[in-house]
Amino acid sequence: MGLAPTTSTTMALALGDALAVALLTRRGFTAGDFREFHPGGRLGARLRRVRELMHAGDALPLTTPDATMDRALLEMTGKGLGCVGVVDAAGILCGVVTDGDLRRAMGADLLARRVDSLMNRAPRTIDPEALAVDALREMNAAPRRVTILFAVDAAGRPQGILHVHDLLRAGVA
Repeated sequence: MGLAPTTSTTMALALGDALAVALLTRRGFTAGDFREFHPGGRLGARLRRVRELMHAGDALPLTTPDATMDRALLEMTGKGLGCVGVVDAAGILCGVVTDGDLRRAMGADLLARRVDSLMNRAPRTIDPEALAVDALREMNAAPRRVTILFAVDAAGRPQGILHVHDLLRAGVA
């Protein structure tokens, strides 16, 4: 009929894909393996680990529950991530104060108030070994979207912080 062989080429592609998936499954090829061999591109970026993208060490904005907001605000501003994590005496993350919390609490006494009087006591967190795509999913999860996640160890101690802008720069979102 003089037409392009669309059916035969589509069947060949489908058969090739099926063989590739069967071989990958048989050899135990994982998403981590894929990232190792193909680190570039959007899929490689989505397979990066949170620990590879997070801010850690001195870049981590932290304060204590009994600190006054003027000190917390200096920490927030100095680290430039739009929030400050609140850690208890054992170093466990027990809250977070964001730019939004500051706007909602605006008043003449804001700077003299204690951090624990306006911190969010249920901060969203993620494991540092989680995939970047899982961090993005957590940031966008209901009931409220967030722009930051604290990466915490199994005991709840902050190891780092991940901002949505870090995910955008890495090509995840």
